[in-house]
Amino acid sequence: MSGGDTRIGVMPDTLPRLLRLNAARMAHRPAIREKTLGIWQTFTWAEYYRQVHLFALGLAAHGFRRGDKLAVIGDNRPRLYWAQLAAQCLGGIAVPIYQDAIASEMVYVLDHAEIRVVVAEDQEQVDKILSVKKRLTALELIVYDDLRGMRHYAAPELTAYDQLLLDGEEFAASHPGYVESEIDQGLAEDVALLTYTSGTTGNPKGVMLSHANLIAAAQGFAAAEDIRPSDSVLCYLPMAWVGDSLFSLVLTLLVGFTCNCPERPETVQRDLRELGPTIVLAPPRIWENLLTQLRVRAADASPLKRRTFEFFRALAERVEAGRGTGERPSMLQCFGLMLGEFLVYHPVRDQLGLARARWAYTGGAPLGADTFRFFRAFGVNLKQVWGSTELSGLAALQRDGEADPDTVGSAIPGSEIRIAETGEVQVRSAAMFQGYYKQPDATREAIDAEGWFRTGDCGFIDRRGHLVVIDRARDVGKLADGTAFAPQFIENKLKFSPYIAEAVAFGADRPFVAAILAIDLGTVGNWAERHNLAYTSFQDLSAKPEIRRLITEEIARCNAGLPPAAAVRRFMLLNKEFDADDNEITRTRKVRRRFIADKYQVVVEALYAAAEAIELAAEITLEDGRKTMLRSLIAINNVEAIPEPSREPAYA
Repeated sequence: MSGGDTRIGVMPDTLPRLLRLNAARMAHRPAIREKTLGIWQTFTWAEYYRQVHLFALGLAAHGFRRGDKLAVIGDNRPRLYWAQLAAQCLGGIAVPIYQDAIASEMVYVLDHAEIRVVVAEDQEQVDKILSVKKRLTALELIVYDDLRGMRHYAAPELTAYDQLLLDGEEFAASHPGYVESEIDQGLAEDVALLTYTSGTTGNPKGVMLSHANLIAAAQGFAAAEDIRPSDSVLCYLPMAWVGDSLFSLVLTLLVGFTCNCPERPETVQRDLRELGPTIVLAPPRIWENLLTQLRVRAADASPLKRRTFEFFRALAERVEAGRGTGERPSMLQCFGLMLGEFLVYHPVRDQLGLARARWAYTGGAPLGADTFRFFRAFGVNLKQVWGSTELSGLAALQRDGEADPDTVGSAIPGSEIRIAETGEVQVRSAAMFQGYYKQPDATREAIDAEGWFRTGDCGFIDRRGHLVVIDRARDVGKLADGTAFAPQFIENKLKFSPYIAEAVAFGADRPFVAAILAIDLGTVGNWAERHNLAYTSFQDLSAKPEIRRLITEEIARCNAGLPPAAAVRRFMLLNKEFDADDNEITRTRKVRRRFIADKYQVVVEALYAAAEAIELAAEITLEDGRKTMLRSLIAINNVEAIPEPSREPAYA
């Protein structure tokens, strides 16, 4: 197929050619929306292509050429998506970066990727780039979108987004057909996206994904699900996460559905309800937060409303559990579900912005079975997807009617999954990456001679052919008595409690399971206010004896659903939240287990000793990048037995 072939039935093999085809065949259909000053602004596919085309001309006017790299930093904005596609039109490579990364963390990616152009959303991002500019030898141009606060900046490498568009118009006058010619020269094998891994074990690695890789993953998804051009999705997840790239850059180009950018990160929940998208994608942490919010609101309701919510919640969860074992609901239960749909289930979905959602997906990390069942019970078609950055974000998903909290579904069309003798999950797929940028040794270690990618996950294939992911292979171990130990399973059980924000379980080669926990400040603070418990800070609140008692009860309830050997026997409440700036979690909220084990080694040892308290000095990173020490005496707590049932709900 020639690069410019847009005949019906011939699928373009690069992202810019897909965009050009959409502009021709769906010119007036909505492609992307952005909420500005409370009003949704809609851009058609024809306008989408025009904006990308013009920005590409602007880049060309500034010397951007094939193989150059362009980074985007900021919240989800149409212009940042357009900038990535504009770079790809010229044969360049897009490199999305986490917008909440501090400058010292950002500089590694910018330097390692040899970024030539940065497109930054606003003054905050520009300041971070300028603060490390001297260390970025390849950087030549910084383009900023939001003009606020930028009036007195005089750095020669700075230019406004609109000015770049004007430069593009001038360039077009002397270079007619330039961008179209560059699009035609592009190859499916060209690297389109350089996406950096979350870095759970060290510095992130640059994953090179070609146009063919990304399109293959999107085609596998579209073949498994009935995605339509009339669908819509809210784009609020970090652009640096491969899941957002798969949906908001690739799948939208392949299918033609509409992407929607919220006004601000703080308005996502409101915008979600107002928009009512048909597709919702969220990592486990967001589903857990939504569940926590529901529980808090239920607790704040009147006694009648609270009892009504609890009754229909319990009914829905019983029916959902029965469906998992093939049990059909009785006529009385069906009537109860119909009544619950009117009184509870639909109002809850509407409040969450899920009233129109045909599918809801969770991925990026395992979601606890209890949280999964809750949303399924309330009528949300929540399903698990599984993949990795190296697989363009997707290798397996649950089809309709196959949702199961214990699996991640079966392989998408075009992907193969096998289990190695060691128990490691391995994948072979057209969506598999080209390699790690500047790291040939790591690439050879990740892909075997037969082309199978070693995912690092431990799992098995069940009797239905569905993949069950147990944990990261390096984290699966055994207790001292030989009992199998998978920390992620225990951590997800603990995080089902609305009071526990994060948990890190220990137990490999130890006599029992212990955990370091971080409380959920909002929910625990709400509980404290209900019980007239005064506090001044996170550190003060987590140290209260009443809070330690509360968390002890929550862990005991969790232990009731665990095998006796896996029960958590001791825990410590951290005096701070786990923070990505402190390298304790990744930007995608994955726990950096080994880093935490090293950083809090004295705490881990105290958990397995007879100590009742420990003096802890934890280094924390401030918003401006400066570091300081947080010191406090922290109690070590025992979990002896399941407490007596409380007269109030666990979340009240």
